[in-house]
Amino acid sequence: MLDREACAALDEADPLGGFRDEFVLPEGVVYLVGNSLGAMPRRTAERVARTVTEEWGRELVGGWNSAGWFAQPLTTGDRLAPLIGAGPGTVVVGNTTSIAVYQAVSAALGLRPGTIVVDRANFPTDNYMIERLGPTRDVSEGFEGAAVVLLAEVDYRTGARYDVPEVTRQVHEAGALMIWDVCHSVGALEVDVAEADFAVGCTYKYLNGGPGSPAFLYVNPRHHEAAQNVLPGWYSHAEPFAFEPRYRPAEGIRRFAVSTPHVLSFAALEASLDLWDQVAVADVRRKSTMLTDLFIDLVGDRLELASPRDAERRGSQVSFLHDDGYPVMRALIDRGVHGDFRAPDILRFGFAPLYTRFVDVFDAATIIGEVLEKELWRDPAYRNRLAVT
Repeated sequence: MLDREACAALDEADPLGGFRDEFVLPEGVVYLVGNSLGAMPRRTAERVARTVTEEWGRELVGGWNSAGWFAQPLTTGDRLAPLIGAGPGTVVVGNTTSIAVYQAVSAALGLRPGTIVVDRANFPTDNYMIERLGPTRDVSEGFEGAAVVLLAEVDYRTGARYDVPEVTRQVHEAGALMIWDVCHSVGALEVDVAEADFAVGCTYKYLNGGPGSPAFLYVNPRHHEAAQNVLPGWYSHAEPFAFEPRYRPAEGIRRFAVSTPHVLSFAALEASLDLWDQVAVADVRRKSTMLTDLFIDLVGDRLELASPRDAERRGSQVSFLHDDGYPVMRALIDRGVHGDFRAPDILRFGFAPLYTRFVDVFDAATIIGEVLEKELWRDPAYRNRLAVT
């Protein structure tokens, strides 16, 4: 078992170690919630301020042209595409993940009407958004006879990971279309959705785009001609500034845009993508595996593991079970270890390799042991539920 000195040595040898200084992280906090909201890159504040004062402040409405605002959903999509194994002209950025899910499933059903296969363990919005689109059944019943399959690469509660290439192959073999939700994998794993039909994801978790940063939608080029956007806004018109009374879809991925981009949110996301331009995702995944393996080993049997033990079957989070998980997490946060809780009994810890250190893992496991052994979580104040858990 590694001690803190050995963990510090791993940090010294870490090829990603220098990136930690690129983030704003409060002193005394071990931040293990990158799977919910990534830490803020230092350059973000300056980038957003420049957008406000120089682009908006000086250029005014001219910023749509001079600052490139109007093209952001496409230019940012091209920057993000390599992080999901996609090529240029296949990703559009904007709106929210819920909207992107609705667009993707609607477009897929337009190409292939029928039953939608989902995982009941999907993040709820995935399943809520499609309740009225058609009949659904659980993935446990198999893919045969399905029209569309919607799955999350990484389970938001347990961190369990699907084998994307293999599942995609099976779905296509069954004659269905494959949609992947990569919210809990992009920026932490080597994601590859190139063979999928559609994919959706968010940018505020491991990509560190900031709270409420825009989502993205991937559409395989083989569907660009035939697939339709269920939400045809003015931005996806073939000639937006022709202001025609009838809708004509744009060619390519732009037909899946909807409306005016949220420029300030895009500025924050672009600041983070500047960092990702310098990163090899293989290094990120390698460190993610090391961090999560170490955490599982250090926590040991003090908590029941909910995540797969095999790193190949696990994303970049580790989840444990505890009947009093909420007060346990509140006690940990009070002592500087920030994870989160998912009802009814899951303690989640997310590991963002760009800023999480090996000594952070050691310190977190040590404090977990203290909270459990001394039963510090029994303080009645920790049972008061906050709005966001």
